[in-house]
Amino acid sequence: MSSVSQPIHLKEKESHVKTRYTLIAMGTLIALSQSALAQRGSSGNVNIIYWQAPSILNPYLSTGTKDVESASLVLEPLIRFNEKGEMVPWLAAEVPTVANGGFAADFKTITYKLKPGLKWSDGTPLTAADVVFTYEYCTGIKGCAKANIFAPVEKVTAVDASTIRINFKTAAPYPYSVFGGAGTPILQKAQFQDCLGEKAPSCSKQNFNPIGTGPFVVKDFRPNDVIQMAANPNFRDPAKPAFATLTFKGGGDAAAAGRAVMETGEYDYAWNLQLAPDVIKKMQSGGKGKTVAAFGTLVERIEMNLTDPSPKHGDMRATTKHPHPFLTDMRVRKALSMAIDRDLLVEIGYGPAGRATCNLVPAPAAFASNNTDCLKQDMAGAKALLDQAGWKMGSDGVRAKDGVKMEILYQTSTNAVRQNFQALIKQWWTELGVKVELRNIAGSVFFGGDAGSPDTFQKFFADVEMYANNFDGTDPEGYLAEHVCDKIPRPETQWQGTNMNRYCNPEYDKLVKELSSTAGVEKRAVIAKKLNDMLTKESYVVVPLVDRGRVSAHSNSLGGVKLNTWDSELWNVADWYRIK
Repeated sequence: MSSVSQPIHLKEKESHVKTRYTLIAMGTLIALSQSALAQRGSSGNVNIIYWQAPSILNPYLSTGTKDVESASLVLEPLIRFNEKGEMVPWLAAEVPTVANGGFAADFKTITYKLKPGLKWSDGTPLTAADVVFTYEYCTGIKGCAKANIFAPVEKVTAVDASTIRINFKTAAPYPYSVFGGAGTPILQKAQFQDCLGEKAPSCSKQNFNPIGTGPFVVKDFRPNDVIQMAANPNFRDPAKPAFATLTFKGGGDAAAAGRAVMETGEYDYAWNLQLAPDVIKKMQSGGKGKTVAAFGTLVERIEMNLTDPSPKHGDMRATTKHPHPFLTDMRVRKALSMAIDRDLLVEIGYGPAGRATCNLVPAPAAFASNNTDCLKQDMAGAKALLDQAGWKMGSDGVRAKDGVKMEILYQTSTNAVRQNFQALIKQWWTELGVKVELRNIAGSVFFGGDAGSPDTFQKFFADVEMYANNFDGTDPEGYLAEHVCDKIPRPETQWQGTNMNRYCNPEYDKLVKELSSTAGVEKRAVIAKKLNDMLTKESYVVVPLVDRGRVSAHSNSLGGVKLNTWDSELWNVADWYRIK
């Protein structure tokens, strides 16, 4: 990492915005008097719209981006990652390193010191006991959404009220995923202590209205609809946030969200505008707002289900008890990948905000494999591969083998770009001799993680599914560990888990374990690239399509926005302000 301290960016603002610091010779910063600071709440209300509606405000019970990012307005981690991917201290006073003595030379222990005077929004002090409890909370839940991050941890202890020591089972050369980034924030022990184990999902008050240390507090939360928030009166910076209230609207679609910011001006910020380039350009001509974009690790991909989702298997459908009738054949998975024209998908879906990719981990550069095998569409080669595998074309245009027809249910979330992708891919796969049925599901349901819903991406009651997510921070260890055998969603874990395609390879698990004990970026990169290639180039259980630059939009009157692909997109909402 190139920096472990919060960078200071100075810019001229309109005369109504009071500058907090004056830059003088030798780079010294002199703080102005408190009276010169902007006042908390002076900018009124800010309206945010995510076209996937939050269903819960507890990142330990959901992997959905909309849940994690809405919760990040309230709940905070020890460290974060800024818009450059650099680690910055958040609730911690500094980022522990070997150089400053906070990270042991044997990589088995890391010690954090909390910033002094931190308070929860209810006015009580945040202490090391809350951090210890958060670890105990996740590790005590069946199917905790962040269990893979805490798996290397042996114990978390409170040295004193402001000091936390994390011990790892073996050397952990990259320890910063634990309480680093929006996915693993600190929970208040006093609020959640009666929500351990099986009680966790049923604690509605805690999961919908968590007490936090962030810039906002929840006033009203209607799941899958809207969240009303107000400035946290006990936020550590007395001048922030600039907004007195915040409205977080969920639902609809990306097009409506984009129009609400750039054409009508009803909202100040719209997340993740998965729209065709010409559509975005037309919206911007409305004059109310503009887009911001950045590349990170967000990959739109197809997951192949290695288990049979047929309803005939009852409660055991889409479990490893019933292998898929044809997607267990690597040649079939490879042929489906070969039939896809990724450049055309980029052209119709993202324009300059997309890049064709064969990698699940496209960045940072040090960890990106040189795998380019999938970049050129090869329809003839795909057909020949299916022929060699014994899948013969029938008179109805559908291939079959041993009485099994190649029929695929292809699901994804409701989204204009994704539906365009589905239509094209169906066309290519139909040409191969595959019968394809398309299904799209509202994003708030698809990514919601509701154990009672048949339509979540974790349950995967389809043959293939398409979506995108990325990893917190700049090291892919935790992300790649999502595909180990024991992370497979299943009834016993209430369908929680991160290994969506049910891939189980002992050799892969062994390499993940090796990565967890290997130091140095160069050595770690070699292993990470091998893991990436095992999932994509060697097995095709994950079929990457597009390396997506995140495109969002904000109103012309909203200042302070720094689009961040390495953490929550709302990571610096405390710094947002109204330009008048």
